[in-house]
Amino acid sequence: MSNNCALCNTELTSMDTLLGANKLSDGNVLCNKCLNNASNINDELLYKLNAFSIDDINEMLDTGKKEKAQVLAVTEQNHPAAIDSGSRQISKEVYKRRHQKIKHELEMLNANLSMFTKGEIKELPYLISEDEKIIAITDAQFVNTLAAGILVATPMRLISVSKAMFGAAKINEYPNETINAVSFVTDPRSPIIKLHLDERVVEFECFMDKDDAEKFYDKIKAIYNNPKEQSLKQIDTVKGVSVSSEEVLNQLEKLGKLRENGILTDAEFAEQKKKLLEQLK
Repeated sequence: MSNNCALCNTELTSMDTLLGANKLSDGNVLCNKCLNNASNINDELLYKLNAFSIDDINEMLDTGKKEKAQVLAVTEQNHPAAIDSGSRQISKEVYKRRHQKIKHELEMLNANLSMFTKGEIKELPYLISEDEKIIAITDAQFVNTLAAGILVATPMRLISVSKAMFGAAKINEYPNETINAVSFVTDPRSPIIKLHLDERVVEFECFMDKDDAEKFYDKIKAIYNNPKEQSLKQIDTVKGVSVSSEEVLNQLEKLGKLRENGILTDAEFAEQKKKLLEQLK
């Protein structure tokens, strides 16, 4: 392996080669600065760098295309495209007010965050309004990445904020309705929090404090791991509202799976099915 970056030819540091995370499919290695520059064009590089060669990187940089590159390796991870953290379209007064509110909420939660997440915390006032409360927070980053990160829970969604040494923060949002369940993989060093979405599983590594990560999971599992309550709540939400046949069929399919898994009784299934079919009248 070369001791120089394959793009800028500068000598690699220990941070660049830590765990071999910046290694390409052809054996070349990027420094952290070049990796972050390239990831501004294609953020998938942060998560699947070893699926790309130096020729792929050069082509991306030359064309400047921001389209997602096709990758040969199919993994369980399928990270959604990150949105820009920073339209920054709020006034200084609003930022200060939100920052003060968030600071108070973190104090009330006894948040145990590492010193490396200061940049992520500064992003939160741009993302969370005054009427949205933080109910849990922990250090968490996408698996197989070096960027520090936090995972934030509010009553409406989960928010991932991660920031590499160079470059802008990467923001990913997961509204409650997109999360089917959450799970926790115990590990003495780096436990994993998994978000089970409809077509993918997104994994976050909690390497700073395993006890804090478990406390965060205990908080969110009560929200996302009660499928019976969630489904019945969804049905009550659409009751009396005109909905499409496709929406009703989707709900019926979910009800059928709950009955198959023994979560709903036949009587409960029949009752909720009747409520749904009434929406088609």
